[in-house]
Amino acid sequence: MLPEYIASTGRRGFSNHAKLRAAVVMKCECFSCITDLLDYLQNNLLIAYYCGFNIMKPLPSYWTMERFIKDHENELLQKVMQAQVKKLFELGVLDTSFIALDSTPISANTSQNNPKSFKKDKFKPDNQPSSDKDCGLGVHTASNQHSEKNYEFFWGYKNHILVDRITGLPINEISTTADVADSTVAVDILKSTNEILSVKECTFIADKAYDVKLIYNTVKDVYEGECYIPLNKRNTKNPKKLPSGHPICEAGLAMNKDGKTTDRGRTRQKFCCPFRQSKSACCPCNHKNWNNGKKNRGCTKYITVPNDYRLSIDRDCLSFKKIYSLRTEAERYNARFKQTGQERVWVHSFKAVQNLNTIAHIALLAVAIASDITHSNYSLRCLKSVKRIA
Repeated sequence: MLPEYIASTGRRGFSNHAKLRAAVVMKCECFSCITDLLDYLQNNLLIAYYCGFNIMKPLPSYWTMERFIKDHENELLQKVMQAQVKKLFELGVLDTSFIALDSTPISANTSQNNPKSFKKDKFKPDNQPSSDKDCGLGVHTASNQHSEKNYEFFWGYKNHILVDRITGLPINEISTTADVADSTVAVDILKSTNEILSVKECTFIADKAYDVKLIYNTVKDVYEGECYIPLNKRNTKNPKKLPSGHPICEAGLAMNKDGKTTDRGRTRQKFCCPFRQSKSACCPCNHKNWNNGKKNRGCTKYITVPNDYRLSIDRDCLSFKKIYSLRTEAERYNARFKQTGQERVWVHSFKAVQNLNTIAHIALLAVAIASDITHSNYSLRCLKSVKRIA
C-alpha cells in the first residue's frame, strides 16, 4: 500500500509510515503548517514515539516533512484512505445508501487572495499568481440560490467530497483547481467510489450545482439509484399559465398549441397567438411580431415537456424535501475538514494540495476508527474525542 522506505543507494532516512502518522497528528491538532507540528513533536516526545520516530535521535527536519507532502504520490495516500473506508464498512459504520456530494473551496497561498491587497486586476483570468502556477480562478457564493449576489472570487482549488449521510464521514474525494465546475466531477467520483464500495440503489443528494441531465441518467441507469437535486432554473422565465397548462400571452389571452419540437435531447411544446391566422382580428397589445408581414403572426412560447427523469421528479412533495434536507451533513463535514487547516493551504502546487487534502480525510477517518474500535461514547466525527480516548 504505502512503502515504508524508498529504495535508494544512500541513507535509508525516516519511515514513510512515521511521517504519515505525524501528518495525521498535524491535522488532528488543526495545525496549518509544518513548523507548528515540529514544535509540538519536540515538546511531546511520547507522541513522536507513537508516530514511529526514534526519539533518541533528531526528529525529521522541516524540509523532510515538506518533501513528503510535496513530492509523495497521491495515489498511495488514496489507497490508505480507501483501506480506511473499507475498514469502516466492515465494522458496519459506513454505508452507501444515502450519499451526498459537495465541494469546498481552498484558497491558494498567494497575496492576490488577501482582501487588503491593492494589486490591480488581481482576479483577472490571465493574471495567474506567480507564487502558484497550478491554481485556478474560482468563485464562492454565500448560498446556493441562483439569484445570489453575495459572492467573491479567489485563486485556489476545490475538494469534492462524497459523504455518507448517516455517519457524516467521507467515502471518496477528488481535488481539482477552482475553475472546474462541480457537475463535471460527479460522474467520475461515483465511478471511482463504486470500485471501492458498491453504490447500487443509492440515494444521491446534491445541491443545484449538480442539476445536470448526465448525472441524473448515470445515477438512474448505471447505479439504479435515485437523485434528490433541486432544479437550477438558469435564468429561465416562468410564463403565466391557466389550469389547463396553456400559457397566457402579454395581452392576457390563452395561447393555442402549435405542435412539438425536439432539440438537444429535450421536447418542447410550442404555443402560438390565438389570432395568428386571423385576417380581421388585431393584437390587443400590438406585439412586435404581429406586424411582421408573415402569414403566421404574433408571439410564440415554448414549454419543456417533462419526458425525462430530471423533470419527472416531484420536488414539491414532502418526501423530497425531507430527504434533500439530509444534504446538510455534507456541509457539516466540510466545516470539520476546513477546521484541520485546509481553508487556506501553505503549499504552492496542485500535487501538494492533493496530498494535504487526502491526509486531512485520513485523519478524520482515523478518529472514527479509533472511536469505534475502543467502543467510545464520543462522537465518530469529533476531533477532540480522539484526545480524550488517548
